[in-house]
Amino acid sequence: MAARPGYEQPDPRNPFANPPQPQQYPQQYQQRGRDYDAESDISDQYGSRNESTAHLTGGSPYYDHSGQYDSYNSDDGHARRYASSVNSHISGTLQPGPAGYADPYPAWSADKQIPISYEEIEDIFLDLTQKFGFQRDSMRNQFDFLMHLLDSRASRMSPGQALLTLHADYIGGQHANYRKWYFAAQLNLDDAVGQSQNPGLQRLKSSLDNALNRWRNAMNNMTGLYLLCWGEAGNVRFVPECLCFIFKCADDYYRSPECQNRTEPVPEGVYLETAVDGKFVRREKDHDRIIGYDDVNQLFWYPEGLARIVLQDNTPQRFMKFSRIEWERRSTAHLLVNFNLYWVYAPHDKQFPSAPMTWSATALGGAVSTSIMLLATLAEFFYIPTTWNNASHLTTRFAFLLVILAITAGPTVYIAKFPLYLGVAQFCVSVVVTLAFGIIPSGRMFGDRYMASQTFTASYPDLPRSARLASFTESYFFLSSSFSSPIAVMARTTVQGCNDRLLGSILCSNQINFTLAIMYVMDLVLFFLDTYLWYIIWIVVFSIGRSFGLGLSIWTPWKDVYTRLPKRIYAKLLATAEMEVKYKPKVLVSQIWNAIIISMYREHLLSIDNVQRLLYHQTDGPDGRRTLRAPPFFTNNDGNGFKGNFFPAGGEAERRISFFASSLTTAIPEPLPVDAMPTFTVLVPHYSEKILLSLREIIREEDHNTRVTQLEYLKQLHPVEWDNFVKDTKILAEEHPEDDEKGISKSDDLPFYCIGFKTASPEYTLRTRIWASLRAQTLYRTVSGMMNYSKAIKLLYRVENPDVVQMFSGNTDRLERELERMARRKFKFVISMQRFAKFNKEERENAEFLLRAYPDLQIAYLDEEPGAKGSDPKLYSVLIDGHSEIDEVTGKRRPKFRIELPGNPILGDGKSDNQNHAIVFYRGEYLQLIDANQDNYLEECLKIRNILGEFEEYSISSQSPYAQWGHKEFKRAPVAIVGTREYIFSENIGVLGDIAAGKEQTFGTMTARALAWIGGKLHYGHPDFLNATFMTTRGGVSKAQKGLHLNEDIFAGMNAFGRGGRIKHSEYYQCGKGHRFLTFYYGHPGFHINNILVIYSIQVFMVTLVFIGILNKQLAICKVDSQGNVLGGQGGCYNLIPVFDWVRRCIISIFLVFIVAFLPLFLQELVERGTGMALIRLGKHFLSLSPIFEVFSTQIYSQAILSNLTFGGARYIATGRGFATTRISFTILYSRFAGPSIYMGMRNLLFLLYATLSIWIPHLIYFWFSVLSLCIAPFIFNPHQFSFTDFIIDYREFLRWMSRGNSRTKASSWYGYCRLSRTMITGYKKKKLGHPSEKLSGDVPRAPWRAVVLSEIIWPVCFAVLFIVAYMFVKSFPDRDGNQPPSPLIRIAIVAVGPIVWNATVLLVFFFISLFLGPLMVSWAKFGSVIAAIAHLMALVGIIAFFEFFWFLELWDASHAVLGVITIIAIQRAIQKILIGVFLSREFKHDETNRAWWTGKWYGRGLGSSAMSQPAREFIVKIVEMSLWSSDFLLGHILLIILTPPTLIPFFDRLHSTMLCEIISIIIFLSTDEISVWLRPSKQIRPPLFSTKQKRQRRWIVFKYTILYIIVVALLASLIVLRKHLTC
Repeated sequence: MAARPGYEQPDPRNPFANPPQPQQYPQQYQQRGRDYDAESDISDQYGSRNESTAHLTGGSPYYDHSGQYDSYNSDDGHARRYASSVNSHISGTLQPGPAGYADPYPAWSADKQIPISYEEIEDIFLDLTQKFGFQRDSMRNQFDFLMHLLDSRASRMSPGQALLTLHADYIGGQHANYRKWYFAAQLNLDDAVGQSQNPGLQRLKSSLDNALNRWRNAMNNMTGLYLLCWGEAGNVRFVPECLCFIFKCADDYYRSPECQNRTEPVPEGVYLETAVDGKFVRREKDHDRIIGYDDVNQLFWYPEGLARIVLQDNTPQRFMKFSRIEWERRSTAHLLVNFNLYWVYAPHDKQFPSAPMTWSATALGGAVSTSIMLLATLAEFFYIPTTWNNASHLTTRFAFLLVILAITAGPTVYIAKFPLYLGVAQFCVSVVVTLAFGIIPSGRMFGDRYMASQTFTASYPDLPRSARLASFTESYFFLSSSFSSPIAVMARTTVQGCNDRLLGSILCSNQINFTLAIMYVMDLVLFFLDTYLWYIIWIVVFSIGRSFGLGLSIWTPWKDVYTRLPKRIYAKLLATAEMEVKYKPKVLVSQIWNAIIISMYREHLLSIDNVQRLLYHQTDGPDGRRTLRAPPFFTNNDGNGFKGNFFPAGGEAERRISFFASSLTTAIPEPLPVDAMPTFTVLVPHYSEKILLSLREIIREEDHNTRVTQLEYLKQLHPVEWDNFVKDTKILAEEHPEDDEKGISKSDDLPFYCIGFKTASPEYTLRTRIWASLRAQTLYRTVSGMMNYSKAIKLLYRVENPDVVQMFSGNTDRLERELERMARRKFKFVISMQRFAKFNKEERENAEFLLRAYPDLQIAYLDEEPGAKGSDPKLYSVLIDGHSEIDEVTGKRRPKFRIELPGNPILGDGKSDNQNHAIVFYRGEYLQLIDANQDNYLEECLKIRNILGEFEEYSISSQSPYAQWGHKEFKRAPVAIVGTREYIFSENIGVLGDIAAGKEQTFGTMTARALAWIGGKLHYGHPDFLNATFMTTRGGVSKAQKGLHLNEDIFAGMNAFGRGGRIKHSEYYQCGKGHRFLTFYYGHPGFHINNILVIYSIQVFMVTLVFIGILNKQLAICKVDSQGNVLGGQGGCYNLIPVFDWVRRCIISIFLVFIVAFLPLFLQELVERGTGMALIRLGKHFLSLSPIFEVFSTQIYSQAILSNLTFGGARYIATGRGFATTRISFTILYSRFAGPSIYMGMRNLLFLLYATLSIWIPHLIYFWFSVLSLCIAPFIFNPHQFSFTDFIIDYREFLRWMSRGNSRTKASSWYGYCRLSRTMITGYKKKKLGHPSEKLSGDVPRAPWRAVVLSEIIWPVCFAVLFIVAYMFVKSFPDRDGNQPPSPLIRIAIVAVGPIVWNATVLLVFFFISLFLGPLMVSWAKFGSVIAAIAHLMALVGIIAFFEFFWFLELWDASHAVLGVITIIAIQRAIQKILIGVFLSREFKHDETNRAWWTGKWYGRGLGSSAMSQPAREFIVKIVEMSLWSSDFLLGHILLIILTPPTLIPFFDRLHSTMLCEIISIIIFLSTDEISVWLRPSKQIRPPLFSTKQKRQRRWIVFKYTILYIIVVALLASLIVLRKHLTC
């Protein structure tokens, strides 16, 4: 807290001026149990008081001890008034609500020997507000925030120590970020920053010890000022060192006589308008072109950076001015700087190389690792501001690396002339170099220029020795299989007898060398894949070993897990060791266990019969006394009845109880008593996620493509829970659920079993809505689950404090109020509803329902207030809860706090900004960040005190952190994040949901377990707990730069780890989480890089196969014996057998990587659920074709990453939370996935086809499945894809999609898809004022020229040249008659460029036709469409004609024709990319130019000055579009042909849909006979309902387009089948 006036004099209340003597931890908490003296907490003070106990009320004036300050009344324009929103500043006091209690902060009360009362703290806040002009509501909020922190800490330590440690954590402690910044920026050398007499940064000669002593002496009450600055900082909270600088300047000013002598209060809001005023503007720039949060923040790390900041003199406030600064820009070179990994390559030749050559070749691994380090150092030169004179260590490092490169690579050149020992010496040096580079970070070589680099980016916590050993062992990787034999035979082989008419033998004679170069690239890619393979293996080994060490295994005997569960509940969850004298442990445990079982019953997981068998019951003992009888579940020693009558087999209750029991077998921290536990907050960001499902949503289909309602789908997934729900509903409706047992058919109660009610009254319909919402991914499910914390705290408090229950005996209302008071004191729940003020009627009603159902729930939202005329609107961060009064005029709830923001807070991708604006409303010491699709359970919430104990702050030293020696007891690095497990409850909603759940399960549990142990867990997941003070003082709980920090949580975890925080992982706590399909959560960039390498391995290997196939096709291959020796009498043959063996090894290597990817999930299931479930789940994955989806998803991720790295434009896309029960049309799927996957898949299919024709081996079958999955996976996983009727209707829609959009604008058309695809390169023109924009257009900038040149010109041209060389080699040999073939270069140029020239000619003709006839055809609306249709048809005819011509020239040789087509496609693709990248300007945000081209009407299109140049631009566009349209037309038909056979198989569609959606349900239904016929999965998939007219129309459409489809397919087939008949 900031010092009050007169702080220079010693103050007996000041703990910093009078450090406390060593004092013991409060006696009552030294032991695990205690007798509570609860008078201070529960004294009979319940009365009518409903106002604040403090003085920060709406009508009270601001004052200090002398009473010199009055209310803020100023004529200054900055003055403003904020109406008091509530009577109290205390977030825990409710209006209306329970009767007030005497002390809002019980642990900080007068009878606790507090060093300073909260009235005095209030005076300090009031004084600071007057001095700096903070907002009143912000001050009230931060006062309440601070008091909750003090109350939380003082509940488990002395108040003086609580104040000291809190100040140490925020300001002056060894691990406080402000202290680290203070010394890193060398402010200890000049402590006058921000004062007018400061001439600059002066360096004083003083030792570090003296600086530390001066620091301790300078510490004073500054926490309050820091919190007030932080509370109104807005997005400046993302730049923590900038905030430290603001606070430092504010503190210097506050200490100055100028401030202390000021008598007039500063108007409210001055701090906001001057210090952090933010007029933020969104620009169409990617993250590498803008100044980001981290760029600004880094300025404040260095003294040189601070020296550039100009401070205004002669004013009370000091504000910052930025001069022109050379900001760092991001690019792909950062991968080298940040991830300069080493690797070792060791070719091992069994036959040819000599021993010295073998040692020397192996030593080249050191040269490779040195080369990577050199490239990283060069890249680092570009990002370090050399003007700061800090590049000397880089220069030294670069020179040293050059010397090392010469040592590790030089001897290889001359190794043949030197003896063996030189090769051995080279190898030894290489090993030492590689190990050194792997252990020593490159930044630490030859010193580090600045302390800031170690403070803010490399302040890693220390690891214990065992963890260090594990970390080094896991860094070990295995070498890829060498291909020394292929090198040996290919490096010395030259092709003979080849010749080209134009180039002679220059190219063809070196074809083997070209092939060898591609093989080198392939082997390099395989090496990196091999490192990932071993990474997975070691992760599994370490993680499984850890799980056994922790006792988490299904193989643990029943007796150890379940029969000992009551004892473990008592020993590990309750803090009542001394109370067993009064109450037996069984009595206490029974209350906990019965509460868990009853909660499951209320969630409809258990039936009445299950509950009766699981509850503790009171029975009459032999002596007549009442005794507790334990349920037989705890006395069953063999576990045979576990799946009998206790739980529904395979149900949610079984899973939860199993995990709860097994989790308590692990070692967990001991809990503190409830009133001593820390306060914590759950924070949930919400944007547009569903709050509560409506009745219409759950009982009606989404559209005509939906075959099942959500309610039917949920009933199928949760049949037992639905049956329990129906029975419960019938009881409420005074029906008789026992009728079911009497044999009465369920058909008599169809309304109950169909929709859950008979009477459509709100109370019954709401029950059905809630039941469905609790099983979908809704916010209501999240809120309901997280509010179990409140129930758990009340339960534990009641169980552990029987005296409290006795005190309120007979008055259940007062007892409940006392329990609620404790729950509100220890637990807060805040939802950041960014859009709350703009909710529609349904959303407002649902949000209001949440507040009424859970009054303690708090909602933070953004409120907008119109500004003055011509000015921007004002935005406010507002907090309400269920106790907030409702304004009778507006109908809205009156806010508890309403804090103006410095500008629009949503500057990034949304989620992190949404969290940031609401972070000021959290309370307590810890945060749990939860997504709006998560869940929680009562039994897990009972472990909250144990999980908070993982932060290691329950037993804090009684020494002062500022004492001369006391600070050494606070040396250990703080725990920043405690990770927990996730259970993906969406694993049972279908194949893709199970795949997502499997990935999350392995990543969130197995990988996190191993990485946390070795200190490498650099992320946090959303069930994780955070040290709120640590995170909020270091940039917040999430990173927020738009386009860069898409996984905001991962980057925040990296930030915490790099700044000295430890990240732990706990196995005994879990939260539920849902995942929509296709959304996975990856932790580290290395995994994304592996995805890229996996796809690159496919592409490079396909190219390699093509080149090897060319050699096999054209050259005579030698025959060898069983030992590999060439047989005699084969003149002119080429020994390429080792090359073919290498191909087989490569395929096996890639296949092993694929298989190993399933290893973690299988072993995780094996350990936690047993062999049977592991085999079932693995078999289900394979039977449901999940490998196909795995390849496809890898390509999607790879393409997205490469595209974003090349062109930018990465953004956060919120995923849906619903169920995928709707069929998506072929057109939509094609338009979505053609660019990312289908095009690349089809090109690789051509490569594979040529390889199959030229070098067939059975191993290629695996690649046929893998490559084909890139093309058909979107359709395979589309529900009801193989319905014949829908298939033909899809074909009709595909043809219409290909042809529409030329006469009038269409939202869905091929033209729109094509134009949107190229805007990634061209970008959009800025929108003209008053001109409408298309819905899909956005502010997309033009791609940078460097990216265009590299990716759109150089790379496609190189690819085309590569295949031109291959085709020319095939044509460089004489035919059977010895005649030299015509020039292949001319042939391929004519066939490749011919269609483009044809399209240009057709376009010119039709341009003049439309130009002259268009104005005459104004009345004919279809004129443009007809012209476009004719032109596109001619383009299609042209491309087919040229293909047939080429087919004829190749004399019907299939392999040569396929190779030629590959080459033609590569050439045309390069031409198209060059035309788009070089000759096209930005796109308009409308399609007027397209319609103008086909209609000939260019006037009145809003083109302005561009009307003259647009026809020329559109001509180039149309040349490209005509070629692309023809290709898409043919490609679409090829895909349809591939998908046709399954549609002709009877019942295949039913089988396919069942496989997708209900494979888990099939297993359930096969294992039980109790489900009635009408609930079976096959009955849930039904045809959609259509009227008679609609049925007639659909039949006619199917008839017409089936005939058309057959005709088109026949024509396409005839072009290939009738080849020889055409030559006759």
